Amino acid sequence: MPKSKMKTFTLEQVKDKIIGKIGTPERDLFELEFKMSMIGSTIKQVRTARNLTQSQLGVLVGVQKAQISKLEKGANSASIDTVYKVFNALKAEISFSVKLKNSLSNRKTLARV
Repeated sequence: MPKSKMKTFTLEQVKDKIIGKIGTPERDLFELEFKMSMIGSTIKQVRTARNLTQSQLGVLVGVQKAQISKLEKGANSASIDTVYKVFNALKAEISFSVKLKNSLSNRKTLARV
């Protein structure tokens, strides 16, 4: 009896099938929630490495403990300003990268950030 070959799929193919293709509202929401979860996880990891409680970090940033908790759980779409303040309080360097999609011009570079 010949062995049947299993069909394999890439992660992108699975996400396209289950969540939706890139650019759909469902996929955009998924990607945003995933990124917020990664930011939250990083905040918690750095905070605990710095031996700070959520309350202590909140005092350093100027927000309540509940706000730090929400950030760490990825349950909050925080502003860039808040994320910057949190990492600054944690003495962690951060950087943002901006990619332009669907360029409105034929120019190679529209903006550098």
